[in-house]
This record gives sequence, C-alpha cells and structure tokens, in this order.
Amino acid sequence: MTIEQKFIDQFVNVTSKAAVASYSYVGKKDKIAADKAAVDSIRNDLNQIDIKGKIVIGEGELDEAPMLYIGEKVGTNNGPEIDIAVDPLEGTNFAANNLPGALSVIAIAEKNNLFHAPETYMEKISAKVNEKGVVDLDYSTRENIFNLCEYLNKKPESITACVMDRPRHKDIIDELNILGVKIKLITDGDVSGALLVSDDKYGVDIFLGIGGGPEGVLASAALDTFECSFQGRFLFHTEEDKRRANKMGITNLSKKYELDEIVKGDSIFCATGITSGDLVSGIITENNKFITETLVTHKSTGLKKIIKKVVNR
Repeated sequence: MTIEQKFIDQFVNVTSKAAVASYSYVGKKDKIAADKAAVDSIRNDLNQIDIKGKIVIGEGELDEAPMLYIGEKVGTNNGPEIDIAVDPLEGTNFAANNLPGALSVIAIAEKNNLFHAPETYMEKISAKVNEKGVVDLDYSTRENIFNLCEYLNKKPESITACVMDRPRHKDIIDELNILGVKIKLITDGDVSGALLVSDDKYGVDIFLGIGGGPEGVLASAALDTFECSFQGRFLFHTEEDKRRANKMGITNLSKKYELDEIVKGDSIFCATGITSGDLVSGIITENNKFITETLVTHKSTGLKKIIKKVVNR
C-alpha cells in the first residue's frame, strides 16, 4: 500500500506552521518556549488531518510530555492508520541562540512500518551508498573510509565525513585525521547531519558516530527515498533504558538495524528550516508573511525536493 499524495501538502503545512510558531522565539534564549510553540502547533494541525494517527516517536512518554507523547492518538480518526515520528524543534539550542540549523521535522509511514525507537543513544552511520557491505557499524573507521573510497572512486583526502563534535567521538575524529579525511563537525542536529550524504551539493560522503535514536529513525525515512545507506544500533546504559526498550518490544538489545528494518513500505518526510542551515534555508519574513523552505520526500513516488511555502502571520 502507499500513502496518498494529498498528504504531502498537509504534512508540509504541519512542519511549516510549527517552524513559524517557533520562529517567534529565535534568539530569545528560551529553548523550552521555542519547543513548546512548535509542539502546540504540530499537535493542533495533526488533529485536523483525516488520519488515524499514532505518535511513535515524540516528546517522550506520557508522564514526561503533556503533548505529542509516545502512544498519543492524533488526527480526526477518519482515514488511514498512520505511524508518526516527530521532532517539533530539532536543534533547540540553535533556535534559542539564533544559530544555523534549527528544523521542524516529521516522518510518517503506515501502521507498524516505522520503528518505535526509545529515547536513548544510537550508534549510526549513513553514506552515499545504495548497496550493503560497503560501510558498516561493525567495521572500523579506517575500513569504512577505505571501502567508501573504493566505492566512490575517491582518495581519502577527497572524502568528507560529518561527525558530531563530542568528546565521545575523539577516537573517530583522530582516525579520520590520520587518514587525511576532511571533517565537518556539527554541534547538534544529527537528523540533518545524517541527511547531508543525500545530495552532492552538501559535500558530505559519510556521517558516523553516536546520536539520538529517535533522530536516527527520522533521518532514515528520508534516506530511504534517496537510496542512501543507514545503520543504527541502540546503546542502553541503564537498567531503566533496557526496561523501556523491552516495553517497546526490543528484545535483542545489541541488534544492528538496517534501513529497511527501521522504515518499511511507503513514507513521507518533511523538514522545515527555522534558522538557515546546510539542509534548508530558514524562515524569511516579507511584509506580514513568512516564507518557509521544506525538504520533502515521498518514497512511493520518488519525490525528493525543496518546497517553498508562504505562511500568513
């Protein structure tokens, strides 16, 4: 089955309006208010769409988040059963401090086709590769780079790797430096980081390291349409993490997930820029209108494009 094309515009509208809602708080040092504005906007708009929607990745569990919690039902309860992964404000620090790269992100798939990821860390790797065995979480950084060089017919010094700038990535960064690979360090926003491998214009060949598990699922929905590779492996550091994973049906806590295990069947992905970043431009104001830019993908039609939208104040 496929998700009807009519939903594309509706979900672009959802993230566009959330981005505009959050934009009011850009640079005001209040990431909680910026996030809440996006959450409230998305929840309101989802409830006007003719779907039987379920949040599978949201702002946390019911006792942690009053809105858009995991398991929350959204939509009019008419129409197809849809699983929804949402990050109303990806890069809360970016928005609060008026830094590049704040996004409003949503991904949808048919019921039970979107992985229910717990709020925990994930080892992840994405690359401009559409076949298995070239890059792999089980390979060393060195092996991944050499395999990618052979696949892309490039030398290591012509490869660019995107890595989050964290102490936990010191060994990866050191190895990349030894190999002569160009490194693009990002401070936050690992949805967009993983997606930079999707198009030559971003100049990134591989994304690797440890980031958020939910963000890995969101990025996978877009990478699936771009025919890029992605793997993820959850990291459970506490007994509470393990308990929550088991509750979500994850029994093999060390399993390495392939892209087609994270997102199955058809999907739609939308990421709207709040502040301009590598992936999309941020909001532009003209008179009393906001102009948004959204990266949209739709698996069944092969759609992958940037859509501009005018949102009235």
